[in-house]
Amino acid sequence: MIKSMTSFASTEVTRDNFTVSIEIRTYNSRHLDIALRIPPEYFNMESRIKNLVSGKLARGRVEIKLNLLDDSDQAYQFEIDEVEAEAYYNALNRLKSRFALKSDISMDHFVRAGNIIKRVQHKRDPETDWSLIEACLLKALDETEIMRKREGNFILKDLIKRLEFIERSVISMENRASDVLSFYQEKLLSRISVLTGDSVDIDPSRIAQEAAFLADKSDISEEIVRVKSHIEQFNAIMDAKEPAGRKLNFLLQEFNRECNTIGSKVQCTDLSHGVVTVKAELEKIREQVQNVE
Repeated sequence: MIKSMTSFASTEVTRDNFTVSIEIRTYNSRHLDIALRIPPEYFNMESRIKNLVSGKLARGRVEIKLNLLDDSDQAYQFEIDEVEAEAYYNALNRLKSRFALKSDISMDHFVRAGNIIKRVQHKRDPETDWSLIEACLLKALDETEIMRKREGNFILKDLIKRLEFIERSVISMENRASDVLSFYQEKLLSRISVLTGDSVDIDPSRIAQEAAFLADKSDISEEIVRVKSHIEQFNAIMDAKEPAGRKLNFLLQEFNRECNTIGSKVQCTDLSHGVVTVKAELEKIREQVQNVE
C-alpha cells in the first residue's frame, strides 16, 4: 500500500472539565523515529504512547505534542496563610500608629502582599488520565493515517503513470534491439569503406559473422526480461497491504542496475536515448518513493 510519510493531525478530547489536546506531525525518515513533548509528570507514559504509535505507523519521523488543560474546580482552589496575614495586619497597624496614619487597612493591602493568598497546586493522577490521553492519541493517529493515505493516493497515481511510460519505453527498446544486427553490418561496411576507399572487396559472410558477434555482445534480451519483471513486482508491491517504501527502494536499485547494463551494451543512438529517458523517469520515481512509508 502506498502511504505518504508526511502528515499533520490535531485532536482534542474533554471529560469532566479536563482537556487533552494532541498534535502529530510526521516527516520522511528511513526508520520509525518518535519524538515526544509531554508534561514532566506524564513521562512514565512515554513507552505506552510509543507503543500505540508503532502499532499504527511503520516508518517516518513522528513528532507528538501533548497539552493538558485542567479546568475542574479542584484546579482553581486557593489557600490563605492566616498566620502571615495576621502578622502583616499587625505590622500595618504598628505603622499607622507610629506615623499617625489615618487610612484604613483594606483587602488591597493583603492582595498586594503577594504571599498571603496562594493558589493550591492541584496534582492529577496520570494513571486516571491515561484513558483520555489514549483516546485522544488514537483519534489523532487515525487522522494521521487518513492524511497519509490521501497523500499516498496522489503518489500512487504518479508512480503508475511513470511506470507505464517506462514499460512503453522498454517495449520500444526491445523492438529496436531486433535491428541491431543490420545496424552493425551497416556500421562495419561504412567503416571498411572509409578505411579502404572501396578498394578492397570483403566477403559478405565475413561481415555478417563479425556483425553477429558484435550483436551478440550487445544482446539486451535478458535485461529487458528482468526490467519487465521488475515492473510487475513494482505494481504488486504497490497493491499489497503492507508498507511498500523499503521494498520499492530496493527494487529501484535493481531497476537502475539493469538500465546501466543495457546502457553499457548498446551503441545504437536510439537505444542509448531510450536508456537515458528510462533512467530519468526512474530518478523521478526514486524521489517520490523517498516519501512512501
